[in-house]
Amino acid sequence: MSRRRFATSLAALSFQTLAAGGAAAQLVSKHAYELKNGEFNWFPERSTAGPVLIIVSIPDQLVHVYRNGIRVAASTCSTGKPGHRTPTGVFQILQKDKHHRSSTYSNAPMPNMNRLTWSGIALHAGNLPGYPASHGCVRLPMQFSELLFDVTRKGMTVVIADDTSQPASVTHPGMVLGDNARREFAAVDAALIKEQYAAAHQDPLPVTSVVVSSRDKSVTVLEDGHAVAHGKAAIAGGAKPIGETVYTLTGAHAADDSLTWSSVVYGKTDREDTSHALGRITADPHVREQIRQRMQTGMTVVTTDQSNSAVHRATGFTILQGVY
Repeated sequence: MSRRRFATSLAALSFQTLAAGGAAAQLVSKHAYELKNGEFNWFPERSTAGPVLIIVSIPDQLVHVYRNGIRVAASTCSTGKPGHRTPTGVFQILQKDKHHRSSTYSNAPMPNMNRLTWSGIALHAGNLPGYPASHGCVRLPMQFSELLFDVTRKGMTVVIADDTSQPASVTHPGMVLGDNARREFAAVDAALIKEQYAAAHQDPLPVTSVVVSSRDKSVTVLEDGHAVAHGKAAIAGGAKPIGETVYTLTGAHAADDSLTWSSVVYGKTDREDTSHALGRITADPHVREQIRQRMQTGMTVVTTDQSNSAVHRATGFTILQGVY
């Protein structure tokens, strides 16, 4: 979605239209923690450009939408009921379908569906009774799901967490996987030009994600969910954990050749360590080159102290389960 459309998406829908769903969907001007069941807020003017990140908090039954590290929207939701618990972890949007119907549950409508797993977990519009009630999906108010569907894209990151998380800013001189900062800054600078061209021609670039496992000493590069490179990663600092964190590249600064990342802790990680973990990782040269060729704002780097297994699962968390 273009920056202009994101910033003005509410202009096309009146408050009365959005609120027409009654308790099932009400646009309100409240803080996220003040939202009552069925309510949501939407403030796109807070950040009109940059990568989008979605965080689902199961304990709070809230969905948070960040753009360029700034929260621009929040909504109540309904996650999985007992016996059908919504999985936690770091996911990519694998598929989008505005008029999806369930192939498992009697052809039930699931409007504005953003698929997170091929086993059936997704974000979509649905009934919100005020407590976890789904079969594992994340149900959203209808009008919120419509607005959200317009700003999501295949490959982008969604974090589903047991604990409340929110982005923190991390600035690092150069890419996290070790190389010359000037070359990395130049790569991002060039990517910004490509992104502007892609947006103008409505032809979005592929989404790049990188998974780094300290246990395996490995790094995997994914493009739109497909593995395109894999190699070894050296982790400085001995046995000290690198943490369970998602880093999203939000920009580059010419003054000091630095890159800025928005970080989200999704596991048991000391937030003070997130700003240092990136600089401890060095990947094989051929992997670094694959990353450099794909660098763009919105690229994510996921660090984990668990094994980066074939299905990318780690102690109850799913880590970027895509196509491998």
